[in-house]
Amino acid sequence: MPKSRTGDVPRLIDEWQIAFLVCRGGWPRATFMEEDVALEQAYDYYDAIVNQDISRVDEVKRNAERVKTLMRSYARNQGTQVSNAMLKADMQAWNPNLRSKTAIRSSDTRYYIDSSIAVAALGLGPNDLMNDLETFGLLFETMCIRDLRVYADASGGSVYHYRDKSGLECDAVIHLRNGSYGLVEIKIGGENAIEHGALTLKTLASKIDTDKMKAPAFLLVLTAVGAYEKIQVKQ
Repeated sequence: MPKSRTGDVPRLIDEWQIAFLVCRGGWPRATFMEEDVALEQAYDYYDAIVNQDISRVDEVKRNAERVKTLMRSYARNQGTQVSNAMLKADMQAWNPNLRSKTAIRSSDTRYYIDSSIAVAALGLGPNDLMNDLETFGLLFETMCIRDLRVYADASGGSVYHYRDKSGLECDAVIHLRNGSYGLVEIKIGGENAIEHGALTLKTLASKIDTDKMKAPAFLLVLTAVGAYEKIQVKQ
């Protein structure tokens, strides 16, 4: 039987052994492979768990996003004697490391994928929306969240919502797998509304403890006619 540097062949290996061998350079031709290949395999394995394996165990269909938050909570609490109640409390929409001890509200934020369904359900038309800019703004936000999720998903990221008990709120947090994230406020338009959105983003960004997590990669006010970035933040 032919020999390899790691023993007799053929050998039965699983995904994690492949990842280990790639990183260690012990698999034939591993020198031509980047370490991010192993990381990508770990991501693929994680995706299979949350989208398929978690439901295959007992044939009960489970919400993939809820499974992701549970696994994220487990990851944050590895090696600790954390209770199930604490794990549940930790399953937030987006949970940054803040300098203050502000409590974060954990209720899910609801959106229609197609905001026209909401318009039809409310029995509204274009003139009604123009006369009710608050409702129009909520529907516009729904459309923006949908599109942000499409773009984020293409980059392996997710979109979350943030709100704490003080009322500080961020419409969208775009979070990528490498830990990078951006804060987004959504406004139909208007100078005052845009300035308010920018102030909200700067306030939240200033509360983030950048000794414990990355600073936001960007702050963005998304409007019906464009986007405003490069908002200066005082740390």
